Amino acid sequence: MRLPLTPHGRREVALYGGLALLLALLGGAWHPAASLPGLLLFGFTLSFFRDPERTPPGGPEVAVAPADGTVTDIGTVEEPHMIGGPALRIGIFLSVFNVHVNRAPLDGTITAVRYSAGRFHDVRKPECITENEANLAGFRGARGVFAVRQVAGLIARRIVFPFETGRAFARGERMGMIKFGSRTEFFVPAGTAGTVEVGVGQKVKGGESVLFRYTT
Repeated sequence: MRLPLTPHGRREVALYGGLALLLALLGGAWHPAASLPGLLLFGFTLSFFRDPERTPPGGPEVAVAPADGTVTDIGTVEEPHMIGGPALRIGIFLSVFNVHVNRAPLDGTITAVRYSAGRFHDVRKPECITENEANLAGFRGARGVFAVRQVAGLIARRIVFPFETGRAFARGERMGMIKFGSRTEFFVPAGTAGTVEVGVGQKVKGGESVLFRYTT
């Protein structure tokens, strides 16, 4: 059975996976147990860049999680760049053990992309939201505007979003990744008619778990 891996991880799998296997071979030549660290590192590398198939539930009124992880915060914030004012934000923390491929929460077309260089605080700290390296993508769909923000973290040092304005996405479609531990945020305008379908502390799966359900 083929292990599905994201193409965004080919370089890392070749480099780190190759080094891990070499370490395992060298260690095994000395003692069988000494091959274990290399094998564990190889397994972790493959696991991090796994890219399982996902099927979004419901219909176009359902916004699915843009990432695997744990919901850390739900609240209203100012988002002047893509939403143009107050927005409902749902933040998701991704540990190094989560799938790191990001997915489109709704059908929509990119209206703008805004990359911000920054620091690499632990994404569980409040200052990460305003100070860390991030990529914000705005979309327009059948129910209006929404946005997805990828935030780099203490370990994550590379945001992958190889798309430009005008690119259309289907709900649940892959749209880049963040490499090694990170945060992903979903925004809709504050006051949008609908219900939040998750709670803080809840585990979610990108492309499968329902975050928000429009009611009109």
